[in-house]
Amino acid sequence: MTALLLDRLHRAGLRDVVAVEPVSGGLAALAGIATRRGAPPVFVKAFADAPDDGVFAAEAEGLAALRELGGVVTPDVILADRELLVLSVLRTRPDRAAFWEQLAHAVARLHRSTTHKLFGWQRDNWLGRGRQVNTWAEDGFAFFAQHRLLRWLGEPRVDAALGPADRAALERLCDRLPELLPDRPACLTHGDLWAPNVLATPDGRPALIDPAVSYTWAEVDLAHLWSAVPPPEARRFFAVYAELTSLDAGWRDRMPIIQLRQHLAVLAQIEPDWGVAGLIRATLTPFRTRR
Repeated sequence: MTALLLDRLHRAGLRDVVAVEPVSGGLAALAGIATRRGAPPVFVKAFADAPDDGVFAAEAEGLAALRELGGVVTPDVILADRELLVLSVLRTRPDRAAFWEQLAHAVARLHRSTTHKLFGWQRDNWLGRGRQVNTWAEDGFAFFAQHRLLRWLGEPRVDAALGPADRAALERLCDRLPELLPDRPACLTHGDLWAPNVLATPDGRPALIDPAVSYTWAEVDLAHLWSAVPPPEARRFFAVYAELTSLDAGWRDRMPIIQLRQHLAVLAQIEPDWGVAGLIRATLTPFRTRR
């Protein structure tokens, strides 16, 4: 792995890189910290077999959008081409309640300041190795149903895990989304906001990596962080975010439905599936046809 990253860095013109130390945490790509001769280290990310030539350009665009449109701290993009993404180095987040409170302010500002009349994004991007379809739509329920839930049907691992009754139940749930969820505007979302994608700047401020941005419901980000078992200190995030955004008390009850989006993505791409097939079936239970 490190040999591949070093070779690609040299081919991209960063010939002052002398070594690459692998880092863990990512599920789709190879990653490491590259030591340079006479320059600060950089973070490097690559796929042995990329899902698309534009995957890193889309990720760099997402980082820029979060920073420029939503005021979120993201790493500097040093290089993004078809083979490689090179970023400034961040550090591990401090799991303190005060840090998560800062993050709540940042995410609330992102969601409140970027409302949009349409759902989608100017190009498709990627959630892991899976294409995230971002075709513009006026109807948030139809957008979420078609491009965030039903989109995963037909993926081999999803079809192997979910039988015809499960798929039919998902379709019924999608038909009833306007009854099940409030009608909320679109805003810019990170799109992959689980705890490993929350890091810190050298001076300790929250910073976000690995986005799959789009304009959609703010609760997509909330659901992703809620389902990813953040540390106990993160409870402060949800309390402060609710205060800042006037989030109604019923938001926790909606989480299982919105979480279907990331559960289906995990089921499609990761083996073993962390138990998400069971969580999906549990959420779909009320939508099965009773004989």
